[in-house]
Amino acid sequence: MEGLQLQSQNNVSTKKGRLYIVGIGPGSTDHMTVKACEVLRRSDYVIGNGTYLDQIADLLDKQEIIRSSMGKEVDRASQAVELSQEGEVSIISGGDANVYGMAGLVLEVAEHTGLDVEIEVVPGVTAITAAASILGAPIVNDFAVISLSDLLTPWEMIEKRLEAAASTDFVISLYNPKSRQRRSNFSRAIDIIKKHRADSVPVGLVKNALRGQDEDCVVTTLGEVLKYNEWVDMSTTILVTNSESRIWENNSTKRIITPRGYHRKYDY
Repeated sequence: MEGLQLQSQNNVSTKKGRLYIVGIGPGSTDHMTVKACEVLRRSDYVIGNGTYLDQIADLLDKQEIIRSSMGKEVDRASQAVELSQEGEVSIISGGDANVYGMAGLVLEVAEHTGLDVEIEVVPGVTAITAAASILGAPIVNDFAVISLSDLLTPWEMIEKRLEAAASTDFVISLYNPKSRQRRSNFSRAIDIIKKHRADSVPVGLVKNALRGQDEDCVVTTLGEVLKYNEWVDMSTTILVTNSESRIWENNSTKRIITPRGYHRKYDY
């Protein structure tokens, strides 16, 4: 009995911490995975941008909360790696941690430190799938996701990616279309896409996707989309569909359908 008790104590004393990189989805706990909720509840520390922490306040009780702000991503990642040597740590990321999220940076920081860190990435609903669910079925075929933020990626590279995606008829989702400092990138991107797409191609714009009362959306066409230029902001996700996509008016609601290709093989 004493031997069993000693073994148990030794296991506790040598227990290592763990670092979770948690995608919290679009901003509502209703759209988080069960795994993400469980991990956050049992974490010793939760680190994140203050805006995202506020979105998951219902899950935060006994954890030690470490608030941060935009522009402090490297500091957050470094602190999360260090604290993971002491206990279970969750560093949160809006949407999915692998889609313009914290996963890459945290792994890079962990690699640089050389510390022995157990890391698990917990996926979440990202903006493109959140927006698509509101618009209908715009991304059921091949698509590309391109961020218009040139803070970390040169605009010349963004232009090349837009040209490539537009010329191959991918459905294109545009993230981070505008900020206070970047007012023209959205219109510049649309001008590039219009070189390869007809004006009749459907376009969906969703603001604050799946965030309750702040949610809003517009269904329009490529030829008309810049009429909403002033409406677009950093919280807007844009979906420029392809040559086969169409708008379906159902119960006074406009929805976008991008065919998967079943109509070429089956009768329905």
